[in-house]
This record gives sequence, structure tokens and C-alpha cells, in this order.
Amino acid sequence: MEKIRLGLIGCGGMMKNHAAGISLLDNVEITAVCDVAKERAENVATVLNSPYVTTDYTTMVDYVDAVLVVLPHHLHYQCGVFFARNKKHILMEKPLCNTEEECLKLISVCEEMKVTLMCAYPVRYWQGIVKLKELVDSGEFGKIMQMSIWTEQLTVLKETDWGASACLGGGQFFSHGCHYIDLLLWFCGNPVSGSHFGTNVGTPWLLKEGTSAVILKFENGAIGYHGATWGARGTRMGADFQIMTEKGLLEFEFESGEVRIYDGLVEHEPGKEDMEPQRCRVVWKRPNGVSKETQHEVAHFVDCVINKKKPQTDAYSALQGLRVIWKLYEAEKLGVVADLRGMGLEV
Repeated sequence: MEKIRLGLIGCGGMMKNHAAGISLLDNVEITAVCDVAKERAENVATVLNSPYVTTDYTTMVDYVDAVLVVLPHHLHYQCGVFFARNKKHILMEKPLCNTEEECLKLISVCEEMKVTLMCAYPVRYWQGIVKLKELVDSGEFGKIMQMSIWTEQLTVLKETDWGASACLGGGQFFSHGCHYIDLLLWFCGNPVSGSHFGTNVGTPWLLKEGTSAVILKFENGAIGYHGATWGARGTRMGADFQIMTEKGLLEFEFESGEVRIYDGLVEHEPGKEDMEPQRCRVVWKRPNGVSKETQHEVAHFVDCVINKKKPQTDAYSALQGLRVIWKLYEAEKLGVVADLRGMGLEV
């Protein structure tokens, strides 16, 4: 079996857990780890098989075939171009780059050097989300009427953290909401119009919005909604994905790991209080408890590298999602509804 030598760049946060998950894949070997703080790289290396450890990613070239880049957003472009020029495949943490110009230049270099460039949108590859997509695509439940995504968490940043500065490239919507714009486009197709409203009430550590509400209308008549905050002091939804279709409600609740189907709701009669209960069926449950399942996106990336396939979350689809976000930001400033025609998945 062909193995890809993978380098990890940026060893903060969850990288140690991600590395342990990636190590379960048979066709990947993590051969190098990098962080400007050597102790962080060494900490990640403790769960690996003696990888090369460095504070300078330019020294990794001879040790890797591909890299997972988990750097501050404003460094994505420079790092990506370096590895593309050295003919290394790139799994770039979201967002792809901070500007459209950088995205297009990085895509151009990767195409010139014939290397795979994929955007790391792990939510697309979560097995619960994959199951949800299978249910929708089966046609059994009819057309999508509305898709709603909620994400509520408390992400507190210090003034010295890069994420609290312009390096983030936007606010919570740009940095985190890009995951869910990607999902809405994947499930619902091409958007035609939309609005975004953001506030930093409750998240004063952020330069821009820490709480967002987004609504989109799609060519097929479906409506998409995303509500999110980095300022939650309490939550009931956590992370929840609901799709209202013509024949029922499909849901993936992240915390429980369950995919559920709700149906059988009887027609509402005004004045009648004793309504028959709807049915709820659990059709899938995550086997190993709560997990962000990063290994699934890496497995897809490696498969695309080895078999020269186009990634599901390729650079072009990632750029189109960012174009939608930038268009919504622009319309919010002007106080108008955004015209998103031509802003869907086609390039």
C-alpha cells in the first residue's frame, strides 16, 4: 500500500488529538511536525513515531509528500505557495486564504505545479453529516424546505492572540461560519440572495462580530439559516443540524452523535390542544462518543493525492463559499439584501 508522508504545521489547540486520529490511517505516516514554539511541536510528537521536529517549516521539504497547514489565517497564502512550489500537496485549514486575490494566486500555483490543494472543512466529512446527506439525496423525504444550523460555544481570546486581531480576516462568521456556508451550499445548491447580521456584544475581545445570524434563499426555493456565537455562557443546541423536508425533519445532533428522523405530525387544527405526538427514530449513532473526526477529511485528502482525484472540498468550492461571505459582509455594511446569483458552487 502506498503511504503518504504528512507534515503537520501549527501544533496548538487540538493538534495532538488530531495527530492521534490521523495516526489510525493505514496510508498516512506523520513524518514531520512544526511550530514556532518548539515545545508545542514536541508535545504533538509524543503521540507519533519519532517525527522530524522543527520550528521552521521550510526545513520540512525533504521529509514530507504533503502538509496539513494549521497556521493563523494571514499566513496561509505564504505557507501554501512555498509548499506548492516545492511540489508538496496541501490540506489547508479553513479559511483557504484571507482575500480572494490570495486564494486565486494559491490555486494558480498549485495548478501550475500539479499538486492537490484541499480546504480542511472537517464538518463535511463527519459521518453524521454524511448520513444526513445520504438521507436527503435518497429522495425519500422530498425536497428541502429549510436547513438550519446552530453552533454555540464560548471562545475567549486574549488581546495578544492573533485571532483577536485583523489577522483573523473577518469575524466569527468568516473564521468559523465558513464551515456552515460550505454545508448550506452542499445541501441546498446555488444561493440567490441573503443577509447577515453580526454583533460583538458579549465578545468584546474580537475585533469584529462574535455572534452571527445568516439567512439564504436558494435557486430551488429552499431557505438556509445559520445562527452562531463565540460568546455562549450557556447552550441548549450546542451544534445542531436540522433539515425540514416535505416529508419530515432530519436532524444530526453533534453532542449525542445521533441522526434522527421526525415525522408523522398530524395536521394542526386551530383550538385543538390534544395533538398526537410525532414519531422520532434514531437511524444512526456515532460509535465512539463525541469526536470531531478529523481523520475522515485527512483520509479523503490522501485518497485524492494517491488516486489523483478532485477533493470534495477543493479550492474552488472553498473560494465560492468565501465569496458568499464577503458578499454578505458587503451588503450588511450597505444595509441591503445581498444579490448572490452566480455565487454558488459553479466556477
